[in-house]
Amino acid sequence: MQPKREGSALMTVVSVNRGSATSIAHGGREFRTGIDKRPCTLRVTVSPAGIEGDTICDLEHHGGADQAIYAYGADHYAWWANELGRDIAPGTFGDNLTVANLPDDLFAGDRLLVGEVELEATGPRIPCSTLAAKMQDSNFGLTFRRAEKPGFYFRVKRGGDIGCGDAVELRQSDSESNVSMLELYRLYYDLSPDPEMLRRAVESPIAERLRKRFGQKLEASSG
Repeated sequence: MQPKREGSALMTVVSVNRGSATSIAHGGREFRTGIDKRPCTLRVTVSPAGIEGDTICDLEHHGGADQAIYAYGADHYAWWANELGRDIAPGTFGDNLTVANLPDDLFAGDRLLVGEVELEATGPRIPCSTLAAKMQDSNFGLTFRRAEKPGFYFRVKRGGDIGCGDAVELRQSDSESNVSMLELYRLYYDLSPDPEMLRRAVESPIAERLRKRFGQKLEASSG
């Protein structure tokens, strides 16, 4: 079983964000995407499908029950603002929840409780070309990857209403086969992954997209 971690500072929801389908032009391509999330002024409903009224265009790589909610740390947005020399508004990276004092890392299966809403961590966000287009920087995917501040995907274990200012409580996973979000993030890019780490990942309560990828890597390593 994973060691217990020290409690973090009080977490709160800084912003709840959702978006509609828009087109972004970059590098000679046009991206139809829902990445452009904007803060909601009223409380919204969270269900196993995600934030009510939110739009996801690329269903192959985003959304679904295991990636219903994407959360990003407000502290990491502050880091990016300093790094890029400009303000970065909540929702810029496509996050549904911007959370103050969100831990730098979580374990798969860790839960966030926001009032009656219960979210379970399933994996890190993997940067894509759409994020680079949103930032109007073809190299931003690599920059984002190297920063190792990916934010986390969650499945919705229990739905309900959520809004700005809500307190967030961390409940640690008791799974014995767990790996952390940053371990999964590094494993995703590892060209010579450790089979034991792959096995631990596959046995953890991660998103099915990741489980499939790591399962294929594990099969290749044992073949």
